[in-house]
Amino acid sequence: MVNLDILHLDIFGLSCKIRNKEISPVEITQQLLKRIEQINPSIQAFITVASEEAITSAKKAEAEIVRGEWKGHLHGVPIGLKDLIYTKDIRTTMGSKIYRHFVPDFDATVVQKLKNAGAILIGKLNTHEFAYGPTGDVSFFGPVRNPYNTNHMSGGSSSGSGAAVASALCFGALGTDTGGSIRIPSSACGIVGMKPTFGRVSKHGVYPLGYTLDHVGPMTRTIKDNALLLNVLAGYDPRDPYSRKEEEEDFSRYIGDSVKGMVIGVPSAFYFDCLEDEVRDRLEAAVTMFQEMGAQCRSVDIPVLSHTSWAQLKTLQSEAYTVHEEHLKQESESFHPEVLERLMLSAEAKGYEYVQAQMIRRQALESFEKVFEHVDVLVTPTLPILPPEIGQREIQVKGQIEQVRAALLRLTGPTNLTGLPSLSMPCGFSATGLPIGMQLISRPLNEAILYQFGAAFENAAGISSLKWEIEEV
Repeated sequence: MVNLDILHLDIFGLSCKIRNKEISPVEITQQLLKRIEQINPSIQAFITVASEEAITSAKKAEAEIVRGEWKGHLHGVPIGLKDLIYTKDIRTTMGSKIYRHFVPDFDATVVQKLKNAGAILIGKLNTHEFAYGPTGDVSFFGPVRNPYNTNHMSGGSSSGSGAAVASALCFGALGTDTGGSIRIPSSACGIVGMKPTFGRVSKHGVYPLGYTLDHVGPMTRTIKDNALLLNVLAGYDPRDPYSRKEEEEDFSRYIGDSVKGMVIGVPSAFYFDCLEDEVRDRLEAAVTMFQEMGAQCRSVDIPVLSHTSWAQLKTLQSEAYTVHEEHLKQESESFHPEVLERLMLSAEAKGYEYVQAQMIRRQALESFEKVFEHVDVLVTPTLPILPPEIGQREIQVKGQIEQVRAALLRLTGPTNLTGLPSLSMPCGFSATGLPIGMQLISRPLNEAILYQFGAAFENAAGISSLKWEIEEV
């Protein structure tokens, strides 16, 4: 039987019990492997379950802790990895037919960091093929299904990461985010996902989609867990040309501090345009809750936002085609038709459009920076819609037909273009029980403030990030 008392713990609570030798890392890992065996066929979150490697790591962690060599809050804690992140001697597929048998001969930097922290890598999580899509239902290994309703999308591209964390198949996971691919599944699956400042976390050993848009970040059940994971992941890496040299910091340092007197900005346009009613209602309630906690609310205008979607698209098209040009020449038939279609459209992006996109990128960042002279964080929806059904490609919002892909990406793309840190967290549920996510955005390198606001809301709202009913599926 699976011990639900163990699996119900978050990373922080679990790590305290591990340190005090109340729970064994081996027992925890065995319990998770049992649960994955039971639940994963229903949601298809994992592509590869690293059972033997995980048990070996758990035994090593247990021996170290018994000797008094506790390494920190991830020591002995099972973590999942999006299957774009290279793992030495463990298959890494990119969710694709092309790489279905690929086994890297080195670990990504983030994997090295997790291993150094004593984390147990329990397996590789499903992804939209090559991360080129926000729906999460396009993968050589099958669609990832939403734990709250398996007829609905998990969101992508870090689809398996979102579903696995939400349904207690791992205690935390890593995702990647090029246009929203951490925050979209975090919103759709009701968990916490951080896209850090561009360059905060090394991308060395992570299969690229857009060189200047890609981010790696943590996906967890709670705000504090997320900060603890980012503490381990962040840091300069000379092997990543985009890596930033910044002083080490504790991203959890403001968790528990009041937001009284701090200022939240609510964009007057773009982020609150064309939303489903239940999304708008939950966001308005969240803003009210922040005000009740003593935060000031200010309407803000960011006019350049209307151009960011085009700039994000042209930047991604140009960079993604560069990544995949050789594959397209040699084995185009191996791509999923939807991904192939996007890549062929990407080939049509013009050089001058890429340059124009970079000019808009600069203007957008300047516009955000002006706003942050007056507010501490922006509060927006993560998604304008509820998670659509598997395979759905059009949706009607306020009488307007919109492509599902465009709708899912609409509110997350601007902070990939600008590199600003942004956090998605649960802020409620629809009448049908589907999660709704809130996005918090701040100035560069201000992740700790996002966690401060996130933790304050999490504590006040008391929204759970676990879907235990998945056992009944």
